[in-house]
Amino acid sequence: MLDYPSLAAVAAVVREGTFERAAAALGITPSAVSQRVRGLEERLGAILIVRGQPCLPTALGRTLCAHLDRVRLLEHDLAPALGPSVGAGERLTVPVAVNADSLATWFPTAAAAFARATQATLDIALDDEAHTAARLRSGEVLAAVTAEREPVPGCRTLPLGALAYAACASPDLVARCFPHGVTASALEAAPCLRFDRRDFLQVRWAQAALGVERLGPVHWVPSTHGFLDLTRLGLGWGLHPLVMVEADIDAGRLIELVPGRRSEVPLYWTATRLHAGALSRLTSAVRAAAGTVLRR
Repeated sequence: MLDYPSLAAVAAVVREGTFERAAAALGITPSAVSQRVRGLEERLGAILIVRGQPCLPTALGRTLCAHLDRVRLLEHDLAPALGPSVGAGERLTVPVAVNADSLATWFPTAAAAFARATQATLDIALDDEAHTAARLRSGEVLAAVTAEREPVPGCRTLPLGALAYAACASPDLVARCFPHGVTASALEAAPCLRFDRRDFLQVRWAQAALGVERLGPVHWVPSTHGFLDLTRLGLGWGLHPLVMVEADIDAGRLIELVPGRRSEVPLYWTATRLHAGALSRLTSAVRAAAGTVLRR
């Protein structure tokens, strides 16, 4: 049998990044955390944490942390039957991975509904929708909003709908960079915004809309709201969730480069196959919130 207090110490170090912060989170001394981690490593005959700044889990350490998350999720359902003294003061935290644009649009509604229904908390890891499923495969999270429809072993995948995007620019940038209309040559010269090096949404849209193979100067802006603010200020053009820019387009604060030429990113909810009440309620909240924004 696993020593769960020691495993909890391992998970705390991985989550917090240092032994000191893990000790503060657990309410024990750093020495006690170190002893628990070292004792479990000696019993298992394997290193679980690579010491550093921050401390990182080994493959086995990550697997054991994922196991602990699942155990806590299942034990949460048992707490009412075991009486008030069992698990008193402990709050369930569910680790999930979400892409930035979902977090900026519809996912907060799901998170708020889940918290009201369960009084549990969420530990949200932010990542590109093409990479959130990797966090699920590694055991870092129990569920993810992802663009991957392929099943993850041990998980269930549900379609949520597609998030629609519109390519927009400020009136000032349109006047400066597209005086004769939005052509392929003009688009290749105009400055654009990209979220990060893994963001190819603008590239795909430009290729599909105008056959553009190369974008102009790129500003890297790793923030959904910052991305929109800088577009409004004329730093460059970019694709934005339609739900965030419809009012700006209608009011003339932003101009859609090719009206009606939208891009859609299908999204899925992939969650571990555990018959746990909290996870079921989170899934219900996610599907309900997504249904109000995403296109079916």
